[in-house]
Amino acid sequence: MKDISLGRIGQISVTVHDLERATAFYKEKLGMKFLFSVPPKMAFFDCDGIRLMLGIPERPDLDHPSSILYFKVEDIEVAYDALVKRGVHFETKPMLIAPMATHDLWLAEFRDSENNVLALMCEKAKESGKEPRARAT
Repeated sequence: MKDISLGRIGQISVTVHDLERATAFYKEKLGMKFLFSVPPKMAFFDCDGIRLMLGIPERPDLDHPSSILYFKVEDIEVAYDALVKRGVHFETKPMLIAPMATHDLWLAEFRDSENNVLALMCEKAKESGKEPRARAT
């Protein structure tokens, strides 16, 4: 019997209650590439090769908040400013979470139209000999 190992994720599901509102949020506010919809219960987006499904829960045991999705960005301040201009309301400003040996991990949390927690994440390369600086507020 051949061993198998699960690795690559093909699709992530996010619970929503208003599919039309959620589809508009992910398209217009987050600028995600819309793939297709299966009305009235599902809409699909492409997240850099991973399919994101927005879905109305079909059973009570599936009606719960989704996992936190962390969207990796090159420049967290630029992404934060762009999303704020589109009307995304952040719970936190970009902040240093973990200084690492080769990079610093920065996060900024926000909610989608269905109240799911999402976040931007950025791994900023260390500048040799310099301490990380926090964003001015």
